[in-house]
Amino acid sequence: MGFESTKLRKVAGFFGVARNGARWSFMDPRGAPFFSLGVNHADESNLKYPSNIEIWRRRYGSRAAWITNGVVRDLDAWGFNTIGWTSECVALGEVTVNDYEAPYDAKHSKPWEITDFAIAGRPYCIALPVAPIEGWNLNPVFPDVFSREWEEWCAYLARSLVADFADDPHLIGYFFVDIPSWTSHPSGAYFPGVERGDETGLAAVANRYYQTIHDAIRAYDQNHLILGDRYNGNAGIPDVVLDAMAGYVDVLSVQYFPDASAEGRCQMRDDLARWHRRCGKPVLIADIGNWCATAHNPQRVSELADQRARAEDYVAAFDAVLDGPWLIGWHWCSYLENYSRGWGLKSPEDDAYDDLVAPIKEFNASVPDRRLSVS
Repeated sequence: MGFESTKLRKVAGFFGVARNGARWSFMDPRGAPFFSLGVNHADESNLKYPSNIEIWRRRYGSRAAWITNGVVRDLDAWGFNTIGWTSECVALGEVTVNDYEAPYDAKHSKPWEITDFAIAGRPYCIALPVAPIEGWNLNPVFPDVFSREWEEWCAYLARSLVADFADDPHLIGYFFVDIPSWTSHPSGAYFPGVERGDETGLAAVANRYYQTIHDAIRAYDQNHLILGDRYNGNAGIPDVVLDAMAGYVDVLSVQYFPDASAEGRCQMRDDLARWHRRCGKPVLIADIGNWCATAHNPQRVSELADQRARAEDYVAAFDAVLDGPWLIGWHWCSYLENYSRGWGLKSPEDDAYDDLVAPIKEFNASVPDRRLSVS
């Protein structure tokens, strides 16, 4: 039985989503099932520190060469098929990177341009800078979504960005905010006129927020998926927010960094399944990763001792969710280790961590056949 035309969004020649019984999938522009295996945060500046810029000059010498002979070649070799969110954490300090209650300011690089994606020629996603309400933003500005200014801002994003991407068949869809603070923000800021615990007020805000962005996008682009906010799964997602997004967003996109344990992976699976049931949308794990101390970043300690342990955790984490019929992909954090985030698939010398990428490559190669067996 093929993928049904119920509960799907599919425009001929572009990526869509569809369902076969209980099993969901992206559909590629040719109409074939597509499981998105992505890598996030590919940023050229990670190879332009004083300590490694000579490596960039010697191996690449141009941005186009870095994209084709670096990013694309690596992703193809390791079994990844998607370029995820390209902004990279470039200023973080010594904070605990998964402490979602502590206020911190994580500066991010500018994302790739449309010309960069054209050079890559691979499936990709972009994020629209909808609102500065990220959990990692020390100075958030929560918009008044009922104001004219909010409508004007969303309209500007659509005509300045969406209009340019609307006809690109390599684009999967549009993300919104990275880990938006729908539950609370470490700074204490929140949406104007809404008190914490006011579900009625939050529901009204969320509905207006998603409706306005949706309508602005669709004014220019009827082709691509709306991937929505990249929710912070570790912090939880309010039911009223899921209820609101369901009418305007095609995919439930969640960042989730599970504990490196059977219990942590089970919790991730249970949470994703529960949120899927609530909103009825297929699930993309939009950002997930792990780390260990390295020679360059000895402060990035975790329960994982080395790169081999990271690989084992990669396999175990996705083994735990791969048979979930709601799962349509995951995007790994991150590409090349810098001195702010502090971890990646490659070292700051632009060398792959072989103990990490070899098992990942083997596991990724098994994913398409395993997904075809999920019913």
